[in-house]
Amino acid sequence: MTIPYCHVDSFTGELFAGNPAGVCILSAFLADGIMQKIAAENRHSETAFVVPRADGDFDLRWFSPKVEDDLCGHATLASAYALALRKHNVWPVRFHLQRPVDRRSAPGQL
Repeated sequence: MTIPYCHVDSFTGELFAGNPAGVCILSAFLADGIMQKIAAENRHSETAFVVPRADGDFDLRWFSPKVEDDLCGHATLASAYALALRKHNVWPVRFHLQRPVDRRSAPGQL
């Protein structure tokens, strides 16, 4: 199986700096266990998995080497950058989360 993959150093224009993230562009999400293994093998703090939707937007999920996360800012930016490298031409790009964010865990809301 071939998966388009991009390593992005977010928040920098320099190699080996910034906050690295992996981005996998898929036609459909793989099994959770497979995406978890890919993230563990990448060894970045986050690997994003991006799937195009019929409406032109994208579904987005994030995996650390250990767990699926609810949200990740630098991997989201990396995903938009990876789409730009692949000549995505509709901006702004819109991502849809696959898991609801637990807003109660936000600072000051506990």
